Amino acid sequence: MGKDTGFLEYERKVSTADEPKDRIKHFKEFHIMLSLEEQRSQAARCMDCGVPFCQYGDAIKGMTSGCPLNNMIPEWNDLLYKGRLEEAYHRLKKTSNFPEFTSRVCPALCEKACTCGLNGDPVSTRENEKTIIEYAYDHNLVRPRIPENATGKKVAVIGSGPAGLAVADDLNLRGHKVTVYERADKAGGLLRYGIPNMKLEKWVIDRRLSIMEKEGIIFRTGVEVGKDIKKDELLKEYDAVIFTTGSRNPRDIKAPGREGNGIYFAVDYLTAVTKSLDGDGKAFKITAKDKDVVIIGGGDTGNDCVGSAVRQGAKSVIQLEMMPCPPEKRREDNPWPEWPLVLKTDYGQEEAAAVFGHDPRVYQTTVKEFKTDKKGNLKSLITVELKPEMDEKTGRTVMAEREGSEKEVPCDMVLIAAGFLGTEKALSDAFGWEVDSRTNIGTKEGSHATSLEKVFAAGDARTGQSLVVKAIADGKKCAGEVDTYLMGYTNL
Repeated sequence: MGKDTGFLEYERKVSTADEPKDRIKHFKEFHIMLSLEEQRSQAARCMDCGVPFCQYGDAIKGMTSGCPLNNMIPEWNDLLYKGRLEEAYHRLKKTSNFPEFTSRVCPALCEKACTCGLNGDPVSTRENEKTIIEYAYDHNLVRPRIPENATGKKVAVIGSGPAGLAVADDLNLRGHKVTVYERADKAGGLLRYGIPNMKLEKWVIDRRLSIMEKEGIIFRTGVEVGKDIKKDELLKEYDAVIFTTGSRNPRDIKAPGREGNGIYFAVDYLTAVTKSLDGDGKAFKITAKDKDVVIIGGGDTGNDCVGSAVRQGAKSVIQLEMMPCPPEKRREDNPWPEWPLVLKTDYGQEEAAAVFGHDPRVYQTTVKEFKTDKKGNLKSLITVELKPEMDEKTGRTVMAEREGSEKEVPCDMVLIAAGFLGTEKALSDAFGWEVDSRTNIGTKEGSHATSLEKVFAAGDARTGQSLVVKAIADGKKCAGEVDTYLMGYTNL
């Protein structure tokens, strides 16, 4: 696929990013894509490798290798290289419902498993994907697909994040009548209110939602299932009900002083930032302006908080990470095509370094105490260093406090980005399904069916916190299962 000698003739080249001090002046996407001709040259680098792990999408040592959607990457790379972009789009959409989302926010699992990257630089697959889908939109190739035959079956999808949209898209195309319920004011779920505009501008979501509505999907926003519409009413009205409500129970930090003012969960902060930018005309309801900000958590959400706080004009930003700093290069026990456990410096950390003169991350450190003033407002933190130790009972490595390493850090705003613990308890109580050991919605082994008749679950609500691309893939699998439940077979 691609040009036989392309990987030898062309060096990897990707989109350029605005300089950090320029891009922090706004909340818009800041990458400048290559020209179409340059992108075709990048597609030419796709080797006729014979072992395309880029489209494998399964786990190796517990870590996903390649695309969970099993995108036919070598095929559409080849078509892009040859300038046959309409055909490339049709190959892409066979496996991917929303390339405009994944080409912006996916960590490019495909590239980490690229054979070309085994001894050099991988193919720029994610930007090739973005080129194809944006070409398709620009040339009116992305059009509403109206179902040819109606099945007469009604399906409710609860939650409009990536898994819910994928379920709705596939089942609607099959001919089922799909209604999507979303408790927020606008559809999109995590895509809208969990991912900042710098990574995914909201017009990209609205563009896709407009097409889905024209295809016949009904979106009911501002409706909280379990409260505004009860369990019995829902099950009576629909032939199948699918919960794609995400993993929305945030992991807290239990330390003295936690009740102090100025401590927020990351998802609440990012939601407030997006809503303030999304045309409501209001100032930031939660702002980092002129504050000493500490972010607890070193993942993608923590980085998004760093980038948002810098843009709001924070006085200082520190990001605490419990684990040790990863190595800069692969270790011998982490070979290709495993996910590379190496140091990654993301856009937010680049921006903080440009503004404050140093990487905001502090490794092997956590919060021991939140200190407040007489009014209950946060004024500082007591941090403590951590060291890896072997737990004699479990045999696992745990992070233990390093005695005498406490430090007091000025801080008047904390953002907790420590991950999520499962689905919300109120929803589980309202419907009474079984939950798994991590409080996710329990499903039967190898299935998306819950313990309740005609009730299914998909995405983070079923698997726990994960990636957008994995949520879409799980939604597609769930759609096939629900279709079989309704019709006795599936052609999805």
